[in-house]
Amino acid sequence: MRAHETYDYAVIRVVPRVERGEFINVGVILSCERTRFLEARIEVDEARLRALDPDVDTDMVCRHLAAITAVCRGGEAAAPIGLLPLRTRFHWLTAQRSAIIQTSPVHMGRCTGDLEATLAHLMVQMVRLPKQNN
Repeated sequence: MRAHETYDYAVIRVVPRVERGEFINVGVILSCERTRFLEARIEVDEARLRALDPDVDTDMVCRHLAAITAVCRGGEAAAPIGLLPLRTRFHWLTAQRSAIIQTSPVHMGRCTGDLEATLAHLMVQMVRLPKQNN
């Protein structure tokens, strides 16, 4: 039996026109300090994004989102922030901002220890659209 783990997570949002406050959820950042886990999963639905702003620069959005995963991985490739401790990087990523890429407030959860499965579950719940019943 796996030990239970507590974790923090935030939903990554793209706000193509900040002045309107409309957004779509595109990913999740999950952090577990005890196991030194920090990972982000991102999936951009370009059609949904273009529904909010037909002129959005999707290449720029994807570059900024890729920076989030790089900071989660850490190391010199994400320097200087990538060299900071894991918990500091999580808080830096989830800091409130008024920009095209934002995160939700940080939420806490508890799982059976399979953080990868938990992250996959959060993606289904928070990012992906429900399957349509025919």
